[in-house]
Amino acid sequence: MASAPQIRIPATYMRGGTSKGVFFRLEDLPESAQVPGPARDRLFLRVIGSPDPYGKHTDGMGGATSSTSKCVILSKSSRPGHDVDYLYGQVSIDSAFVDWSGNCGNLSTAAGAFAIDAGLIDKSRVPEDGICTVRIWQANIGKTIIAHVPVTGGQVQETGGFELDGVTFPAAEIVLEFLDPADEGEGGGAMFPTGDPVDELEIPGGRLRATLINAGIPTIFVNAADIGYHGTELPGDINDDKVALARFETLRAIGAVRMGLIKDIADAPRRQHTPKIAFVAPPVDHVVSSGKRIAAAEVDLLVRALSMGKLHHAMMGTASVAIATAAAIPGTLVNLAAGGGTRNAVRFGHPSGTLRVGAEARLVDGKWQVTKAVMSRSARILMEGWVRIPADSL
Repeated sequence: MASAPQIRIPATYMRGGTSKGVFFRLEDLPESAQVPGPARDRLFLRVIGSPDPYGKHTDGMGGATSSTSKCVILSKSSRPGHDVDYLYGQVSIDSAFVDWSGNCGNLSTAAGAFAIDAGLIDKSRVPEDGICTVRIWQANIGKTIIAHVPVTGGQVQETGGFELDGVTFPAAEIVLEFLDPADEGEGGGAMFPTGDPVDELEIPGGRLRATLINAGIPTIFVNAADIGYHGTELPGDINDDKVALARFETLRAIGAVRMGLIKDIADAPRRQHTPKIAFVAPPVDHVVSSGKRIAAAEVDLLVRALSMGKLHHAMMGTASVAIATAAAIPGTLVNLAAGGGTRNAVRFGHPSGTLRVGAEARLVDGKWQVTKAVMSRSARILMEGWVRIPADSL
């Protein structure tokens, strides 16, 4: 058998929020992968190490979880009012599939920092000390994200005292603004695809109340109590239960059809990244995965969310946008779990701790509009240089 040489591609391995991914500049990719298509998908799969029937990603850069099986492409933007275009691929672990249907809110943080480090931002825009504002066009969903990135000595500041539950060490705070986060143009092009803040889904064995929302990322919210949970569950409580995971996937597929994201539940496996599914509950005293105790008074509600078929160890950034948006609109299940009424910010509990998110919502002509959602994250370069893959991978 003839051996295939390896090719090396400039790449940066970064943490953004509670996720990690491999970042590329578009111009550095092999020519065949500079355009959407099978070659780009094969590249991402080989870089991450998928599909891996062992579920370990031993032969790639992935971490065998939905939070660490990600690739990102950035390029200078030709879109007026934007600095960079940001394209995100969620790589399946056990199948040869890259999902381009949504964004990663956590890696949006790293996208702003990477844009500066990679020379995609004009040097005249980068202060010697202060905040560099990076306007990002999120190409997957056609939305604008503004990253406020701290700069020290003309370089991205990565270390600092900002603590983010789900991340071991403190770092520098990056503030993200998701502009017009609702209405991704899918499922009828509305924040609430069915027109209602609460729906009833026909599921095996009965009916289930749910809030279906397009904000940040299409998300299905249900009450924890309605599906036999408390909202204090940790990853092992769900991820070690194959029956429970199968029920969640069935519910996700039913909700996806109702949202107009797929035509039939049989299409759900080809759209693994979206919609997300989450369950909410009023606050109670509980213990998170680090062993830290969280008092009920410290949070407004509890949220647990699944990503790529598993309960997330913390909270996806895009799902946090959905939480902020839904919490700001009276009558949604998220809003009711937080105590109801109108609010422009909530602090919610997740398996690793707590997170504060905000959203600006207003009622216009009888319909709720959300102008932006805001949250803080951090990002750090873990390694930079070249990633290598066999030449015959493309």
